[in-house]
Amino acid sequence: MNDMSTRKCQPLDGGQPMSDAEVQSHLAAAPGWALKQGAIEKTYRFRNYHETMAFVNALAWIAHAEDHHPDLLVKYDSCQVRFNTHSVGGISVNDFICAAKVDRLLA
Repeated sequence: MNDMSTRKCQPLDGGQPMSDAEVQSHLAAAPGWALKQGAIEKTYRFRNYHETMAFVNALAWIAHAEDHHPDLLVKYDSCQVRFNTHSVGGISVNDFICAAKVDRLLA
């Protein structure tokens, strides 16, 4: 995933989603991420709401910079992050690029 975090998301309008084999290959290099209901998903845990919101704000900055926005479920001490690519109707390399960048926030 380290290499993915240095890449930049690209527009994929009209592109194809990754194959199941490609998704599984990328997941093998993405600790903690899993394929669930058509998206890659990971839950991050924190000590308190302040830390959770600091993470969410940093993640929002990444999403804005990459123009690739996840679904978030924010709780007091956790944040569930889900990426998929609507423009291709599935999972794309952009999802893994953003996942790697989000992981680096806590590295």
